[in-house]
Amino acid sequence: MKIFVTGVRGQLGHDIMLELEKRGIGATGVDKEEMDITDAEAVDKLISAEAPDAVIHCAAWTAVDAAEDAEDACRAVNALGTENIAKVCGKLGIPMMYFSTDYVFNGTGTKPWKPEDEADPLGAYGRTKYEGEQAVRKYVPKKHFILRLQWVYGINGKNFVKTMLRLSEDHKSLRVVDDQIGGPSYTPDIARLSVDMILTDRYGTYHVANRGYCSWAEFARKIFELSGKDVEVIPVSTEEYGAKAPRPRNSRLDTSKISESGFEELPMWEDALRRYLRELSEA
Repeated sequence: MKIFVTGVRGQLGHDIMLELEKRGIGATGVDKEEMDITDAEAVDKLISAEAPDAVIHCAAWTAVDAAEDAEDACRAVNALGTENIAKVCGKLGIPMMYFSTDYVFNGTGTKPWKPEDEADPLGAYGRTKYEGEQAVRKYVPKKHFILRLQWVYGINGKNFVKTMLRLSEDHKSLRVVDDQIGGPSYTPDIARLSVDMILTDRYGTYHVANRGYCSWAEFARKIFELSGKDVEVIPVSTEEYGAKAPRPRNSRLDTSKISESGFEELPMWEDALRRYLRELSEA
């Protein structure tokens, strides 16, 4: 079996390539230097030449605030780029895996969002990622996996955990948002499940996150506790903190479809964080 993976220099793509290698599964990995996903002809030519058994599409525009001022550029990557890949997968008759986001929901209420709940995207980022979902469903109607993720962190690239640890070096206190609730998600855990899925035909839309919920402030406190940092976390509201792009306050994702479909759910988020901090210390 051979898998074609995009976005391999990002957090998730990096760990998916490691997971495939660990299992002895052949993989071709590309990033924007090797394949511009906004170039339909280049995408068709490269993927067709590789003739993979499946595509795992990790490449994405993830700068949420920047997307508000550059929605067309964001759309070119998240929607049109995804459509280009989906068209090739449909033409070749192969499965496609696409990673979406909790931002496809409006973040109201407190009830965890189910995969079948109606989307109501927040901001430019959420809109373009949802348009990517629609392209996958249109062009790969029978053989797709759509995995909605949130609060992702891993060894490769920037993330909230690394930011908190960096700021702790010269700050005794930090203001962190306390009214946005979600599930921190560790990329090696996501990668394991993603590869489990791509080897099956249990297609559909899934919500994927490490189990359990917390606020960003609670997440920060746990980071400092586990890393032995003496930093006070000062809880603030979304409005007090201020950000260009709207953020969903309720990002709780119902992940029960994972186990209902016969896959192993991700571990608790605290367990994942402990493993990540250990990984960072050994890097």
